[in-house]
Amino acid sequence: MAKLASIILYCLTQLNGERTIYSIFHLLNGKKSSQTIQDAHLFSLKNFFGVYESLSRESFEDIIQWVQESGWIYNDGEQRFLLTPAGKSFLGSHPIPEYLNGWEYHPLTTLFWERLSLFIQVTSNLVFQETRYIPIQKNKQVHQWLKSVLKEIKVPRKEIGTIVYSELVECLDNTNEIDPSQLVFRLTGFQQIGLTASQTAKRLQLEYHDYHIGFINTLHYLIQKINDNANRFTVLVFLLHDLKQENELTLSSRKTQKLLNQGYSPEMIANYRHLKLSTIEDHFVEFALNVDDFTIDPFVNSELQTKILEISKHSATKKLKLIREKVPAATYFQIRLVLAKYGDR
Repeated sequence: MAKLASIILYCLTQLNGERTIYSIFHLLNGKKSSQTIQDAHLFSLKNFFGVYESLSRESFEDIIQWVQESGWIYNDGEQRFLLTPAGKSFLGSHPIPEYLNGWEYHPLTTLFWERLSLFIQVTSNLVFQETRYIPIQKNKQVHQWLKSVLKEIKVPRKEIGTIVYSELVECLDNTNEIDPSQLVFRLTGFQQIGLTASQTAKRLQLEYHDYHIGFINTLHYLIQKINDNANRFTVLVFLLHDLKQENELTLSSRKTQKLLNQGYSPEMIANYRHLKLSTIEDHFVEFALNVDDFTIDPFVNSELQTKILEISKHSATKKLKLIREKVPAATYFQIRLVLAKYGDR
């Protein structure tokens, strides 16, 4: 489990004992809570947000136990873990996967894979003029997308397969950090069924968790490569057609945002929505994290913002209690807003 272990150790390094071990579990799951979203930003862990949505709590606890038994971490109390010298040495020799970008890509990773795998299957069968086969993906929206794309692509259908192959080779040949077989063994084509994730892991003699991380790393690499070189890829670029990379606010936060835009104060919104003021404050923190033009000036004056940032920087902490002890004029809400808006910059 070297890849997943290195991610966990890196996260613990960034958290520096300021959050429990379960904050990492929620991060990997991509939990849409204000706390997890804020932690991803404050501790510069956005790349790992949602990269392992299927990881169960039981499996996570087993992994943590294994990492602890390996002598890489120790419990500092209240489920807060720190790295041992051996853990730091392990992390130094096992770098985290280079292309993971969960914050940007996790909302579209699954759909990208569904599109890619179905596209490969269809184009492969087009080459051999085979029309009788069972689609590997069941998502009807993906089927509709493919029908639309095949009409848009200005290339004879028999030639699409050759172009896709050459573009994929160009993508995957340009880096030594990616093992193409982690993706290729999963692909279905003419008279060939792709392997499952478990089968591929076994075929490559990889532990399943590490295979999963490697597979997601490969998909994120492809998304980034296609995005950055859209003009060079005449066919693969269609895989990202209409896929939005915007990180949407939670549904409840959007309702709060609508009332804010109508001139409601946090207290008024709480009363109107019959929610706790602390819940509405969570939404405002989410705005500070995700909405570029959201200003915190009406809630925290510039002088107080500067003091909070200076204390956080000089004390090397994101702990609200410690910051408030040194800036008693600030409320916890104000500290959270400032750290959300500027804390990771």
